Amino acid sequence: MIRPFLLLAAVGLLTACAQQPLRGTGDLGVVVERATGSLQIIESSNQSRIARIEGLGDLSHASVVFSRDQRYAYVFGRDGGLTKVDLLRQRIDRRVIQGGNSIGGAISQDGTLIAVGNYEPGGVKVFDAKTLELVADIPATPLADGSRNARVVGVIDVPGRRFIYSLFDTDETWLLDFSQGNEPLITRFEGIGRQPYDALLTPEGRYYIAGLFGEDGMAKIDLWHPERGVERILDGYGRGEQKLPVYKMPHLEGWTVAGNQTFVPAVGQHRVLVMDSQTWQQTAAIDVAGQPIFVMARPDARQIWVNFAHPDNHRVQVIDSETHEIIADLEPGPAVLHMEFTARGDQLWLSVRDGEEIQVWDPYTLKLLKRLPAHSPSGIFFSSRAYETGL
Repeated sequence: MIRPFLLLAAVGLLTACAQQPLRGTGDLGVVVERATGSLQIIESSNQSRIARIEGLGDLSHASVVFSRDQRYAYVFGRDGGLTKVDLLRQRIDRRVIQGGNSIGGAISQDGTLIAVGNYEPGGVKVFDAKTLELVADIPATPLADGSRNARVVGVIDVPGRRFIYSLFDTDETWLLDFSQGNEPLITRFEGIGRQPYDALLTPEGRYYIAGLFGEDGMAKIDLWHPERGVERILDGYGRGEQKLPVYKMPHLEGWTVAGNQTFVPAVGQHRVLVMDSQTWQQTAAIDVAGQPIFVMARPDARQIWVNFAHPDNHRVQVIDSETHEIIADLEPGPAVLHMEFTARGDQLWLSVRDGEEIQVWDPYTLKLLKRLPAHSPSGIFFSSRAYETGL
């Protein structure tokens, strides 16, 4: 005789399975719908939308990282909200308001810590990835007039249960080391250059490179040898050039290391700069249609895809990484904000904010495969990022 509670449990399990079929998370991703504070869950195998999650607050500059099992997406909102979203149950798992103005974050190498960078109150807060309970609060350097703390930018995870980021207002980079526990060892690099605004980590996690908004150049730190301090690279790359008004800051996490070359956007110029990835010396400059925002390599490094700031943000150009020639000049639609390759590079997804849609492209044939409706879409993030350092 089957006991009643066992029968009920069996019925409940069968009902749950009927409602949510078993699936993996490796091909899942999310699209940020900035105007409505919502998130679409997408999957790349069938190029489809599978759910919409609402109630995530101000997503006007939202970014996302993923748990190591690829089940949870952590969303950093501009209102200081940190939201943990369950991709399988298609709902918010936990949400906290941890600051007044967040500008992104990162998840630690072991997947246990979430670091959030804040403009307000200025500093980094670190949370337990499971519970979103506060683990550490590291205020940034106060400004000289005492009015507030410096704004934090470019928060990135680095190997060894560490995080690194820069302070826009005080020209610093800080390295937080949690390898010995939840009380971090802090290393400060001062005077790195004027107004660091975002940063790139090379794929193996060795070099942290901060772009400088206040001067032409970049600041590089060798994380294998942090005792060597900061090295300036591309110093004075715009010398003799008239800098144009900057309508939108380039995104350095969209910079590209492609084999022995690194492709980066030039601030205030219509050019993509090319560096040797060993010597960090400039080797070329590629003229493009506008001020580049994201400069992204197809995963096989054969192509470089570039989108632009206003008034050229309806265009996307594709560069041959070997010859540096522009091989395609595409016009997907008004206000292309973000691009994301699937992990093995068979698809390129891009958001067309003012066209209210997501587009899926074949990056080999350069043909449009699909259009999906979305409310003012911006960032696109696939769960494969869970296994990439520095994203």
